[in-house]
Amino acid sequence: MSKPIESYALIGDGETAALVARDGGIDWLCWPDFDDDACFSALLGTEANGRWSIAPRDAVVGTTRRYRGDTLILETELTTSDGTMRITDFMPIRETVSALVRIVEGLSGTLAMTCDLQPRFDYGTLSPWWEACEGGAVARAGRHRLTLRASLPVTFADGGVQAAFALREGERHSFILTRTDSWVTQVPDLDPGAALAATQAYWERWIVAFDAHRTRWPAAVKRSLLTLKALTHSRSGGLIAAATTSLPEVPAGGMNWDYRYSWLRDSTFTLGAFLNAGFHAEATAWRDWLLRAVAGDPEQLRIMYRSDGSRHLSEWTVDALPGYREARPVRIGNAASTQLQLDVYGEVLDTLLLARRVGIPATDHQRDVERRLAEHLGRIWEERDAGIWESRGEPKRYTYSKVMCWVGFDRALRTGDLPDGLRAALVAHRDKAHAQICHDGWNAGLGTFTQSYGSRALDASLLLLPLVGFLPADEPRMAATIERIRSDLDQDGLIRRQRATGEDNDEGAFLPCSLWMADCLRLQGRQELAESYLERVLGVANDVGLLSEEYDGAGRCLAGNFPQALTHLGIVNTALGLCGPVIDRGGG
Repeated sequence: MSKPIESYALIGDGETAALVARDGGIDWLCWPDFDDDACFSALLGTEANGRWSIAPRDAVVGTTRRYRGDTLILETELTTSDGTMRITDFMPIRETVSALVRIVEGLSGTLAMTCDLQPRFDYGTLSPWWEACEGGAVARAGRHRLTLRASLPVTFADGGVQAAFALREGERHSFILTRTDSWVTQVPDLDPGAALAATQAYWERWIVAFDAHRTRWPAAVKRSLLTLKALTHSRSGGLIAAATTSLPEVPAGGMNWDYRYSWLRDSTFTLGAFLNAGFHAEATAWRDWLLRAVAGDPEQLRIMYRSDGSRHLSEWTVDALPGYREARPVRIGNAASTQLQLDVYGEVLDTLLLARRVGIPATDHQRDVERRLAEHLGRIWEERDAGIWESRGEPKRYTYSKVMCWVGFDRALRTGDLPDGLRAALVAHRDKAHAQICHDGWNAGLGTFTQSYGSRALDASLLLLPLVGFLPADEPRMAATIERIRSDLDQDGLIRRQRATGEDNDEGAFLPCSLWMADCLRLQGRQELAESYLERVLGVANDVGLLSEEYDGAGRCLAGNFPQALTHLGIVNTALGLCGPVIDRGGG
């Protein structure tokens, strides 16, 4: 059976990431990039779908793990009746090649150990061809070459390599797995000690820019920032939503999506989190990524892109993988990328104005994008769309989508770079949108704004209305909506996106919505209650501080793709906002 999602920790090299389980097994890794084919896919299947295990042969009676300080170096200690050992796992920040380093140390006693490396390419379906080489072994499959350098002899078995050894107190062994293109003949050697020191120095040097005294939750904010950095493509600047695909939102259900891409919807959250925490370079890199993704044709805007900014995310299923705890299908790509989601126009214009406000110089490209996006939004804003939750049903006039159209007009008008005719048109659109939303999005009988025009459905995305400056959090209609969401969508101190309408979408509480609730309560001056929502979210993090998209209250476990950038972005912004001034999204 698949391990609980919370049993995993993340390591990465700035271009891809691996998930390491509490038992020391690496069950997920896409190489060479975040959204490439996985060579370890046990997360979504069984050990036969690819895994790298280093573990004692005898039963483990105790496990502890932690990140080494403020880094992405993971230390896992396993204890048996014969002694204790430590595995140190990390990926050196990528320069020329990508590598996965595992250092095994004996802490006490003598343990019988097994290393079992079983990569399976093409999402767990293709065994490589192995050959011996000096100091280890080489595997090839299609365009991939894996080179294993080991400090002790290895043997070949079952489409992989193995090593059996006794680990005594004070002994250390290393295993270095390097990925290159299959036609590469010379792979540079990597000194594990030097690589460990350099990797530790890199993360410590990066996180020092954050002033931990700015919040009462410094550990959680730092871990969230490190996670966000690990999910950011170091060369392109693009932030992916999560390191995984198809971890289910509903147990054994079909709400399984590929999140290894960059969503424009997250853009203002991303820019704000990096800026609020003092990472100006990352914020600028994200702005630049956004402009490259939009390119020279803003009218062809997609809602999500690959981390390198490319556009094609065709969706298909890996039928050979049984899925996480039988949750099928396993999806690769995301068909929602071609949906019309009107809110992203407002998100992009909001992001670009925020960049201007904090002193990131506007380029000619940015000014052209802002103008053309605003013009295009003026033509399409009254259409129906798929909404923030990317519904695959009939398009509707979603209230949040229309609010973000209002945001798009409002932010474009604040740039000061518009011709008079366009400015007048945008003023008219902005005023019409505001009046329309307040009339058609408000249900007087229920006393709340609703998910879509004319509906009775409640939706936690409405918590974003005061956060983007549409209405103040204490305005009577907005205050009533916030209270209705608290009364109807609160699940043991966490907020669901919407009411469940059946078993197929009986998902857990949505952690970003819980943080938006905290932000709304802060704006209302209800500090203690706001803090309780943040504390509740932090309380469901796993033992190394990582969170997914949702929390399954009935199963008392994390749900959805992991770790989730939007959740960790929310932790940064909410924890800083509760302790002092932050850069707001209100456009002022």
